[in-house]
Amino acid sequence: MLLYFAADLIWATKIKAIAEDIGVAARPVRNVEMVRARLADSPVRAALIDLDNAESALAIIDALVAARREAAADSALRTVRVVAFGPHVLKELFQSARDHGCDEVLTRGALEHGLAEIVMRLGAG
Repeated sequence: MLLYFAADLIWATKIKAIAEDIGVAARPVRNVEMVRARLADSPVRAALIDLDNAESALAIIDALVAARREAAADSALRTVRVVAFGPHVLKELFQSARDHGCDEVLTRGALEHGLAEIVMRLGAG
């Protein structure tokens, strides 16, 4: 399953629609509590995080990275990928996302251009 946090309804709709089109289970998260609930009850493979709402995005990244770090050695949580995206002008926020443990940070343009491939890659683990 792919989790996604999108501050903008347009991005949420795009991610969900692409995931449905290619057969990847995708569920939204709006806060840390939802992240923890999804991790507890679903086989999460990755998360796609919109940096536009920086405070919430970084808190969600922190929760995902903490869950990955605290997971048992044989737990699938150990391999959850965390990918963030945002406007290309947010270079400092991109670095902050990396510092918080993001595996990859993309510009919105890069996400838009390769959304289907990215969702497929993340959803497939």
